[in-house]
Order: sequence, then C-alpha cells, then structure tokens
Amino acid sequence: MINTLSRMIRTGILTEDVPETTKGDLAPGGLQENIRRILGRALCIRHVDAGSCNGCELEIQALNNPYYNIEGIGIKFVASPRHADLLLVTGPVSANMEEALKRTFDAVPDPKIVIAVGDCGACGGIFGKSYASRGAIADVIPVNHSVKGCPPSPTAILQAILQTIQPTTT
Repeated sequence: MINTLSRMIRTGILTEDVPETTKGDLAPGGLQENIRRILGRALCIRHVDAGSCNGCELEIQALNNPYYNIEGIGIKFVASPRHADLLLVTGPVSANMEEALKRTFDAVPDPKIVIAVGDCGACGGIFGKSYASRGAIADVIPVNHSVKGCPPSPTAILQAILQTIQPTTT
C-alpha cells in the first residue's frame, strides 16, 4: 500500500486539462440558454438502433459521461418518441426494423428532426441494400443531418445535434 501511494505521489496527475472555452455560445451556460431559447425547454432525444453493430451506441452513450455532460447543457435522452424533439438513428435499417422505425418516426411530434449516425446510417455502410437490409436511414425516413464516421466521435455527434437544431430558430 505504501509503495502504491508513493508511486502515485511521484507520478502526479496524468489527466488532460479541462478545455478552455472562449466563446460564450460554446460555454455550457451559453449552450443551455440557446437550447432553451430555440425550444423553450430541454432538447429531448430518442435514440433508435435500426440494426447497427453497437459501435455508434458506445459513442452516443459516452455523451452522457461527465466529460461531455450533455444533460448539463439541456440535452437529455427520453424513452418515448412522443416526448422527443429529435431522433438519433444508428445503423443500416434492417428488414425487421423498417416498420418499427417508421412507427417511431410517426410518433415523434412535429417538427421532426432526424440525425443519421455513422457511415451505416448515412449510406448503408458495408451492408448496403440486400434481402436483410434496406440500406441508409434516408431510404426509409427523411433525414435532416448525417454524421460520418465508423463510429463517429462523441464530439462529432454533439456538433451535428447543435448544427441541426440551429436552423429551426428562424
């Protein structure tokens, strides 16, 4: 125990410094204020896995950790599409998920915002169209924005969410 403690003291802190934000719109308070100004409340997201490998889900789940802390800026995930403002869809649409995705899309109140996450969601990825896959999400429901990457980083997903809700202000 003493060896471990002495090694910790000698080594010091090895974590990254907290990034400094200079722009008011990018500070957590500024983002939260923008989201409330745009929507009047928190942004509610419903995530739908339409047949992915779960790589994108891991990156989406990372948005909830203390590093990204999206709940702290007024963005939260909800269980029901009836409470959602935005659909975050991952994976190519499998034949078995096509009807469920359409029903989920229909359950989201207007105005509907859909973001396709990852290469599979954006263009079908390596799966493309086949007897088991309907291809890209845009082939099944209308998509407002696509996030490229396999899987995309949590930062890229968060940027896409913020870019997508900006045009709804005017």
